[in-house]
Amino acid sequence: MDTFWIRAVAVAAIAYFCGCFNGAVIVSKYILRDDVRTHGSGNAGLTNFYRTFGGPLTLVVILTDVLKAVVAVYVGIWLMKASVPSPWGIDPRALSAYWSGLFCLVGHMFPCMFQFKGGKGILSGGTIAIIIDWRVALVVWGGFLILTILTRYVSLGSSSTGVTLPIITWMVYHNWVILILSIVIGGLILWKHRSNIGRLLAGNESKFSLHKKVK
Repeated sequence: MDTFWIRAVAVAAIAYFCGCFNGAVIVSKYILRDDVRTHGSGNAGLTNFYRTFGGPLTLVVILTDVLKAVVAVYVGIWLMKASVPSPWGIDPRALSAYWSGLFCLVGHMFPCMFQFKGGKGILSGGTIAIIIDWRVALVVWGGFLILTILTRYVSLGSSSTGVTLPIITWMVYHNWVILILSIVIGGLILWKHRSNIGRLLAGNESKFSLHKKVK
């Protein structure tokens, strides 16, 4: 039991610091010398980066946010899975993935090295969903893509993931601990999109375009 909690804390710390490596901030601030958070929505995420800068460096942002999620979750599974107490009746791999995924997203959203001003966690969160289970990924990504393509509101598709994640998590695992972790993750995503949700309700949210805005 003690080993489990020691490993859980270690995984949380590692996953958090992995999450802090925000691709949009790193590329814009240290390569382009123009912090993405001073443009557009002020968000340190892929959509705002693409709208502001466009170009091939967008791929670097994508790779950074995907790879950090892969490292965080797989390291978490490797360190934590074997120590999950069997009497708990929890899928050890799933618990480890949700736990490390949660803290990776916290790091992405609130990076200590960037004044706790990060992104909204959709790209990294989508990567985490793929690692967790194909059924989780299918529902989360499916809802995101359908809503985004039909409406061209990336924020609407993104916000939907905060709702669908707990639902599909319960349907797949039927475990209250994992469900609670998924609710926390979903809640964080919705919280980070609260301004977008407000603009959607007011009818003045920006639609996505493949062409970056002309200054």
